[in-house]
Amino acid sequence: MVTSAPLFSVKHELDPSPEAFGELRSSADCLAQPDVLRQRLDDDGYLFVPGFFNPDLIHAARVSVTDRLAAEGVLDPAFPAIEAMCRPDKALGFRGDLAKNNPAVDRVVYGPELLGFYAQLFGEPVRHFDHTWFRAISHGQGTPPHCDLVYMSRGTHQLLTAWIPYGEVPLEVGGLILLEDSHHKADRIKNYLEVDVDLYCENNPKHVDKVVGKGGWSHPGWLTFNPTVLRERLGGRWLTATHWRPGDFLTFKMTMVHASLDNQTHRVRLSSDTRYQRASQPADARWVGADPAGHGPRAKQGMIC
Repeated sequence: MVTSAPLFSVKHELDPSPEAFGELRSSADCLAQPDVLRQRLDDDGYLFVPGFFNPDLIHAARVSVTDRLAAEGVLDPAFPAIEAMCRPDKALGFRGDLAKNNPAVDRVVYGPELLGFYAQLFGEPVRHFDHTWFRAISHGQGTPPHCDLVYMSRGTHQLLTAWIPYGEVPLEVGGLILLEDSHHKADRIKNYLEVDVDLYCENNPKHVDKVVGKGGWSHPGWLTFNPTVLRERLGGRWLTATHWRPGDFLTFKMTMVHASLDNQTHRVRLSSDTRYQRASQPADARWVGADPAGHGPRAKQGMIC
């Protein structure tokens, strides 16, 4: 992959050489071949399907979100709201509220296209979590490297994450990056993968205060704040798309190490990440139901350490 400008993740410049940085493999050519998809998922830890959605669905969801942001006054009025240009004096980040009571976003993430894809992939009926994660990332650092398992491990571990961009995301706007073959190296990060950020030690007053008293996490959830050192330690390349487009879709395993590029522009990067599993397997109770507990007070669990 050839890049014209330096790329950063969590303020660390990434090595752009072919040995350290590369492109995701497309699986758009085998959507009708579930056996091939399953094998690729096992081999690569992810499936990247450019052009999976009708762009009109993505556009409608983007409009619903940018209209809300414009009404808040966080977008630059010199540009049409759909451009999602953030005001220089504002900052945005995780915005799960943008997906709440939002039929246009629900149509994308819980519609027949995606549920049909996962039913075919799993080979049986599926269910999704009832919580939608949504991000509106303005200029600044991206998400540090992590695995999703540490946030949602109380049900089946055979969950899959779906990451969807809502608009054009060239490299400088800060799309998702995956660490190649990291799902095959779970033994090297075994202690990390056993983390549950909502568990706490009942016999540790500092833990109790942090997790119960202040509603925090017992562990920050991240593997590291240095993607460059992590790649050198675990091996593989950081993989991404050269330019994410409306309709693109990425799914990956719970043990796949991933992060995001820093957004070096003032255009807000809009994306959702949602979870899907076999309906026959147990689901993490934090994320299901009419009013999911999430990482709130109802999710905290004490243990003797």
